[in-house]
Amino acid sequence: MRLVVDLNGCQGYAQCAFLAPDVFTMHGEESLVYNPQAEQEQRERVARAVAACPGQAITADGLDGSAGGTSDAAH
Repeated sequence: MRLVVDLNGCQGYAQCAFLAPDVFTMHGEESLVYNPQAEQEQRERVARAVAACPGQAITADGLDGSAGGTSDAAH
């Protein structure tokens, strides 16, 4: 699964870090650090993080379990 976070769109609410702490972490109060190649075992947590992002800044390819699937933060 491949993740991309629009760091300009990230508002620093840290919902992703709360929901998928093995993938997303906050460095300081406003700086997000994340693993762009998250493991498939993290799929459900990443999907929740994508959906919960207030800035809709997270895009994840492969959330549906396939290599070519794309899921955008549409919530």
